[in-house]
Amino acid sequence: MSSVTDHLQHLPAEPTDAGDDDVVVLAWYRNPLTIASLLVGLLLLAGGIGYVVGNNRAIPNPNATDVGFLQDMRFHHEQAVQMSWIYLDAPGTDRGLRTVAREIVVGQEIEIGRMIQLLRGFGESEVNETDVAMSWMGHPTPLEQMPGLASEADIDRLVAAEATDADAAFVELMTVHHRAGIEMAAHARDHAATDEVRLMATQIVNGQAAEIEELELLLARSRS
Repeated sequence: MSSVTDHLQHLPAEPTDAGDDDVVVLAWYRNPLTIASLLVGLLLLAGGIGYVVGNNRAIPNPNATDVGFLQDMRFHHEQAVQMSWIYLDAPGTDRGLRTVAREIVVGQEIEIGRMIQLLRGFGESEVNETDVAMSWMGHPTPLEQMPGLASEADIDRLVAAEATDADAAFVELMTVHHRAGIEMAAHARDHAATDEVRLMATQIVNGQAAEIEELELLLARSRS
């Protein structure tokens, strides 16, 4: 630090106005306090840059499981939201089951948004563009034939159902859907590289298992 100060002190002084008391105002680059402050600021900036670079290097890159899980589970979630809206449009359905259906809509829409955000952050496509799902699990499957997805006939049956028939169809289809989703999420929880994806997968496993229990309990109560 002393060598920098000595060098700056040999620079010509800026013109200053002297008052009656012959007070001389030093140029900013000759003021020791200013120079010290600048050097401290530079050291802090360098340290901050070093921390950011080092921290970024410490974050693992997403692997095939991170990306594949987010893309495929987004597709999976979208059908769960669709089935929930269909059920909510059905007349005469159980009040408790309708509450769960609304929770599924809100919860899975939020998770879809987070999946899109993570994929953008990873620099990956927001959707599975290959039309082959679950390769990241070692079980390549056509995207629209992923386990748990309702068929067109299943969707038509749900659309046509009313009252207790709609209750039963919704619980049946959503239970199958959730169980397959839990299997996918459990694999991602155990094999994803990033903390964000592992955390989301864990939450999906726990949340959907709890929803299955609630759906089955509510259906049983509605029939008693």
